Amino acid sequence: MKIKTFKVEQWMNDYENDAIYNLGETCIDSMTLGELIELSGQKPEKYLAELKDKRMTYGYIEGSPELLKGISSLYKNILPSQVIPTHGAVGANHQVIISMIEPKDNMVCVMPTYQQHYSIPESIGAEVRIIQLTPENNFLPDLNLLRSLVDNNTKMITVNNPNNPTGSWIPEDAMMQIVKIAKDVDAYILSDEVYRGISEDGSYMVSIADLYEKGISVGSMSKVFSLAGLRMGWIVSRDEDVISACRIRRDYDTISCGQLDDLFASLALANKEKIFDRNRRILLKNREILDQWVNDTPEVSYVKPVAGTTALVYYKKDMPSYDLCVKLMKEKGVLFTPGSCFEMEGCVRIGYAFDSKTLRDGLEKFTEFLREI
Repeated sequence: MKIKTFKVEQWMNDYENDAIYNLGETCIDSMTLGELIELSGQKPEKYLAELKDKRMTYGYIEGSPELLKGISSLYKNILPSQVIPTHGAVGANHQVIISMIEPKDNMVCVMPTYQQHYSIPESIGAEVRIIQLTPENNFLPDLNLLRSLVDNNTKMITVNNPNNPTGSWIPEDAMMQIVKIAKDVDAYILSDEVYRGISEDGSYMVSIADLYEKGISVGSMSKVFSLAGLRMGWIVSRDEDVISACRIRRDYDTISCGQLDDLFASLALANKEKIFDRNRRILLKNREILDQWVNDTPEVSYVKPVAGTTALVYYKKDMPSYDLCVKLMKEKGVLFTPGSCFEMEGCVRIGYAFDSKTLRDGLEKFTEFLREI
């Protein structure tokens, strides 16, 4: 099997460690274990001391009861038995696609999105039909185009909601129309929802698993939970065929997730509202910092993100995005992600959900850079 280089991950591998201003980071300001434990109302020293006697066996193969209950609580009508823990969302996406897609199938995928959603099915030999998201449509799917792309061989429609890299959010009424399109051809909908959970006004963000019996939701502890180091993700679906196929595949590529990953993820999920309150303040503050910078900087433009932790910012310079980002790193120490990592040009992905000073300083350095070239 041949598969394309994973552009965004290779870019981060090559440059992230050398950044002075890491605006390529997509997780909300990461917590320490001490912060997580304190937030749960316990004393870190006592809690961690008690862990020394924990035996490092496989533990719960299909996830602890606490973990499964915690993940199911992120949805309206999901049972713990309809949850499959994975090695991060990257493991979840891979497991769903490799379990459900065959060479005879076609699938429809939004673009831009996380590269797994089109490169993995292409490597299997399936046909991938792209629905391009545009700034003119606020990076939301064109439903008429989507209808024209599906047929009776369409096995799956895959969306990224909230979208990475644009920060767009497909509202519930539009998602219901996508559900109708999927139902007409009996297709699954895979929704990569790793940035779901923290809305601007604190309201519940609906999941595809709530709306569609053949909906498949993927999530993780990385982005909105600030715990990427746990490497814990999940698959959620009400469809028994999906759960069965993924459990069978899981024996080959996962077996079980780490005991400590399970333990700390369960602790975070039990205290999710406290984490979301912390992270909502960070997101809203930094989103306004980013928006003010765009408004004050005539060299750039964007569609303001309404969800997630990233924005796609267009720059008014005649330079390929990869070359611009390399030059920016070398001259200013600022890390963005090139638009070319998402099959787009003339733009960069900016992550804005970490500490505000780094964000302000990095954006200021980018302004200097743009005016110097």
